[in-house]
Amino acid sequence: MSRLHNNEYTIWNLEDFLILIFFIVIITVYVSAVKQANRKYRNKWPIHRICLFISGVICIMFAVFGPIAEYAHHHFVFHMYSHLMLGMLGPLLMALSAPMTLLLRSLSVRHARKISKLLKSKYVQFVSHPIIASILNLGGLWILYTTSLFETMHYSTILYVLVHTHIFLAGFLFTIAIIYIDPTPYRRSFLLRSVVLVLYMAGHSILSKWIFANPPVGVKQHEAEIGGMTMYYGGDLIDVMIAIILCYQIYKSESLKNIRKAIQLKLN
Repeated sequence: MSRLHNNEYTIWNLEDFLILIFFIVIITVYVSAVKQANRKYRNKWPIHRICLFISGVICIMFAVFGPIAEYAHHHFVFHMYSHLMLGMLGPLLMALSAPMTLLLRSLSVRHARKISKLLKSKYVQFVSHPIIASILNLGGLWILYTTSLFETMHYSTILYVLVHTHIFLAGFLFTIAIIYIDPTPYRRSFLLRSVVLVLYMAGHSILSKWIFANPPVGVKQHEAEIGGMTMYYGGDLIDVMIAIILCYQIYKSESLKNIRKAIQLKLN
């Protein structure tokens, strides 16, 4: 973050090295958990979930480390690329890798029960509600781009880190609140999640149009127009992916219901 106002991208420094090590450690922990789970269970952890997790981590890494992250400090369109990877695509890929399921499989029974108890807590129940998760996600973006926060964060390393941490966490929370890949103690109806997703997509699109017409503080008009379009089309593409997964889950659930009804009719 020490290079926020340096227009020349330096290929390597200590800060970059530490960030790279951090992401390597995350991937290593996931892979180690896979090995531990595979020793305990006959059904091996799917390779595609490992690939999804690594891809998600790489997306997030590119959003905060490397040329895209560096240019994002000076070019709004690169900031939008970073936003899409950090707050939408990265969280989606990581959610599809079922990290909580892997964690529960790799831990001892005693520790797994503690995690399960935490997942059932009132706080987790509150923040994981689709409506609350969407407010935390979309509301944070509206505050970022319609106030002076966007410009201010480029002058404070701590604020910059906090904003980007919120973008990722809120994006991940929203994703897992809409599509259930991991075990979820408090499951909301498909109808509620579908309505929230549609409203979120509308709010995200409206925000991108607002940015197009009303550039954030410190952003030039032509950059805001390109960035707004990037957010509009890129965001819609990722949201459609989430919608397809949700629809597939609905279809799968309804198919299972029909199978159960057919079996019951035959038995009767």
